[in-house]
Amino acid sequence: MSDTAAPGLGAGGPASQPGDVPPLVVRGRGGRLAEALGRRYLLSLLVRKELRVRYRASVLGLGWSYVKPAVQFGVYFVALGMVLRQREIGDYAVYLFGGLAVVSTFSEAVSNSTRSVVANADLVRKIYLPRELFPLSSVCVAAVHLAPQLVVLGLGALACGWRPDAVGTVALLASLVLVGTLALGVGLLLGSLNVLFRDLENLVDLLLMVLVWLSPVFYSARRVTDLVGTGSWLDRLYQANPLTVAVELMHRATWANASPGNADLVPSGLLRDTVVAFVLSVGVLVLGQAVFRRLTGRFAQEL
Repeated sequence: MSDTAAPGLGAGGPASQPGDVPPLVVRGRGGRLAEALGRRYLLSLLVRKELRVRYRASVLGLGWSYVKPAVQFGVYFVALGMVLRQREIGDYAVYLFGGLAVVSTFSEAVSNSTRSVVANADLVRKIYLPRELFPLSSVCVAAVHLAPQLVVLGLGALACGWRPDAVGTVALLASLVLVGTLALGVGLLLGSLNVLFRDLENLVDLLLMVLVWLSPVFYSARRVTDLVGTGSWLDRLYQANPLTVAVELMHRATWANASPGNADLVPSGLLRDTVVAFVLSVGVLVLGQAVFRRLTGRFAQEL
């Protein structure tokens, strides 16, 4: 008798009996975010693909990501800082541009992540790869576009008298990690739901249009406190908003010590709010991953 095991024999287990049904295997189920993070080569391919598509037939290519923020900062400096003479907030162009860099990066990451699975429908239907790679690549593309904005912001802040400091460096890193964590969590959640409900991406676009007004970008957080009352539940809710905290951390990193008096507008409880914001963002990431993993088995049939 041959020593070769008959088909259906498990390792050391009994032979399968006629009529036995093999265990159900859900094809295409993602291996959680950790598996996507481990596929760095695939991730880099998706990021390069998105960048090539976006800058196809463009002369400057990625150079536009430097030109646009530079022109934008110049407009803010002249129009708001010199012509309209914004006096409530010193170095207003730096303040505004820092907040916009955070909010626009979050908006880009969430908007593209929401569409990412549907936009890669062919890949989802034809081959297996961790589906979390699609929202993750959208967040990485937004990070690529953030880098030139930070360069322009740093140069503008230096021109206004800002000098780097240790606390500001930590605040900058915390702001970037906070935005990335929150954007990825929201992107996983919305990216999976958008496969089932395609109207979601249009709703997200509408919400992102007003998002800039829900954080201290054009105004100081002190105005909100004066309006709703110090210590009120609305004030605490506003201060605990992770995006608000990320904007304030960016302000602390690049604007607070540019001119005397700027630091007075930085919230005194920023460290406490940062801890709360990170807890909330990690919670959103866990929720987003759980929903994404639960729905990922349905992606191929829905697309």
